[in-house]
Parts: sequence; structure tokens; C-alpha cells
Amino acid sequence: MKVTIDARGLGCPQPVILSRSALLEGNDIVTIVDNESARHNVSRMAEKEGCSVVSEVREDGIFLAIHREGSIQPEPEAAAAAPAGGPLVLAVQQDRMGHDDEELGSILIRGFFHTLGEVKPLPDTIIFYNSGVKLTVEGSPVLEDLHMLVEKGIEILACGTCLGHFELTDRLVVGEISNMYSIAEALLGAGKVVNV
Repeated sequence: MKVTIDARGLGCPQPVILSRSALLEGNDIVTIVDNESARHNVSRMAEKEGCSVVSEVREDGIFLAIHREGSIQPEPEAAAAAPAGGPLVLAVQQDRMGHDDEELGSILIRGFFHTLGEVKPLPDTIIFYNSGVKLTVEGSPVLEDLHMLVEKGIEILACGTCLGHFELTDRLVVGEISNMYSIAEALLGAGKVVNV
């Protein structure tokens, strides 16, 4: 039996959480959202869970038909958290390094990302949130460096709520628009988190 989740009007990360919960109960759901960011986030979560997603835009919303072949995957036990040797996650919370001098902070963040591709170990994921998302959009001084990191296989996630707050959603150039559910999952599943 197909379950319908009406997530229209709900803020991030509620559409993702509701959809994921429904997938724990069944293999066929329809999630209705009302914006592209929610469509992207729910689709990304479903595909990560091994599901197929068919999106249909209607006058009253975006309907996401989500289907998983095979049996329902059980929720992992809390005790089965990522081992100490899990992925390295870099969390970038602002568009500069440090707090006192903005000009110096901008110089330092450019130097950091220019150097990052040359050092070891490389992070597995870089998460940008708060004003850090400004580094992933048009006009950012580190776009070339971020593109090179993506080419090296590093996942780049930009907080969708933050992009929306700064009215930058349409200006994203590198990485994927993410949500707090995915961000929390990446941070809590990391072997090590480095904050910049």
C-alpha cells in the first residue's frame, strides 16, 4: 500500500525526516513538497537509501513517487555508530577564518582552501553552513579550489536553509544543496570533525 506524506509548508529538514520514517515502514511512498529545495533533499535521501524517485510537478505541489525494490532495511542500532576511523568531515561555518579582522579572515580562508588540496589527509566531506555557504556561490574567491577538491572525490554540502537565508540558492556553483538531516548525519557519523 502506498503511503502519502504531505510535506507542503514544512521547513527543512521535516520533509526528509517524514519521508525517511515512512520508508522504514514500506517500500512505496509519495511525498508532496512545495519547493525545489525540499524536492532535491527528499530525492537525495531516497536515492541514498537505494530507492528510485519519479518527480511530477503539478499545480498543487511537487509529487515525489518513491519506490524501493526488495525488503525494508532495518534502522541501524545506535550502538553501531561510525568507528573512530570513520570519515573526516570539515565543517565551515563562516566565509572567513577567525573573528577579529574581516579582511585578514578573508585572506586566511582563501589561503586555507588553496592549500587544502595539497595536504593529507583530505576530508571526505566539507559542510558549509551559516555564512560559510557564501564560499560555494558565484563570486566566491575559492571556487576554483573547491572544484579541484570535488574532482578529487570530496563531497561538498551547502546548507539549503542558509543559502535561502542569504538569498543565494540560485547562485550555488559548487557542491549540493543539503539539509540539516544530512548535515547532522554526516557530522555524527564522522570519525573526526574539523571546524574552520
